[in-house]
Amino acid sequence: MKVQDQLLEKAVPFIKECYNELGKSSTEIESRLAEITQAIRYKGYYEHTLQELEHGAKMAWRNSNRCIGRLFWETLTIHDARQIETEEQMAEALFRHIATATNGGKIRPVITVFPPTRNSAQGVIIHNDQLVRYAGYETENGILGDPASLKITTLCQSLGWQGAGTPYDVLPLVVQIGHRPPKLFEIPGELVLEVDIRHPDIAAFENLHLKWYAVPIVSNMYLEIGGISYPAAPFNGWYMGTEIGARNFADEARYNMLPRVASIMGLDTRREASLWRDKALVELNVAVLHSFQQQGVAIVDHHTAARQFKRFEEKEEKVGRDVTGDWPWLIPPLSPATTHIFHNHYSNEVKLPNFFYRHEG
Repeated sequence: MKVQDQLLEKAVPFIKECYNELGKSSTEIESRLAEITQAIRYKGYYEHTLQELEHGAKMAWRNSNRCIGRLFWETLTIHDARQIETEEQMAEALFRHIATATNGGKIRPVITVFPPTRNSAQGVIIHNDQLVRYAGYETENGILGDPASLKITTLCQSLGWQGAGTPYDVLPLVVQIGHRPPKLFEIPGELVLEVDIRHPDIAAFENLHLKWYAVPIVSNMYLEIGGISYPAAPFNGWYMGTEIGARNFADEARYNMLPRVASIMGLDTRREASLWRDKALVELNVAVLHSFQQQGVAIVDHHTAARQFKRFEEKEEKVGRDVTGDWPWLIPPLSPATTHIFHNHYSNEVKLPNFFYRHEG
């Protein structure tokens, strides 16, 4: 099958589904499909209208099998950055995204969509996994900072960046257009909202000097809508507490804080049967939720998130759409069996539009 035929094969069902959901008539659908068919035949591609881009991005969130927060898919704010031509314009769009999403702590779901891929010479890439993330350094005493960031930190250093050498150095953005060399842009400090982690009852938590950034803005996935691929389309919701407390801080391959939390709590770490890891994990998550809430930064606990997902399932059922899901990702990493998700089965069928990791494409 020719590339043009493949594109049309994906464009047709998207336009029909999108336009039906938007309440458009069959005449409007047929007219738009005729336009798209002609564009693909003569140019080899077609372009989304702003309305198609906006609703397509929302559909992609709705179809994201690994996301527990899909109840809010219709609230997504779309920034159209398809016209950018320079790395500087790209960086400005990313700074705008961070500011809009952060919103003083009242986190807003946002996606910024950069130009689609038509050939490798004009492709746009964000090298960061998330727009805000902490650096990771190899030292004689082990890794300082976030081990997940070793590769991007090395790239930043090769481009002339030098961090302060703390466990929480915010990395600069590294963007690239086509075959041009990557460019580095430091994020203005006032754009990055961070939360100091304290526990409501255990004062010694302050001795750990933990902190985390307010908004998880995923930037290592591409967006596919109606056969068109957008290689740079960073997006965010808000944190579920366990993402920070049970993964970023707790995983041995990340900040590995459970032994230190257990120490300040005076737990018996000599035997696993004391369940010291579990006790430390719960209190670490309590501290994360407490700290975000105290600072007025939006966050959701995993029990509330599961109930919200239940509402999403009910709403989708009412309109006749099946809810797909990637079960190991949907269950929270803390007390999963206390949520309904743990006891349910979900088809992991991939629906389009959707987001894909770049290495999957």
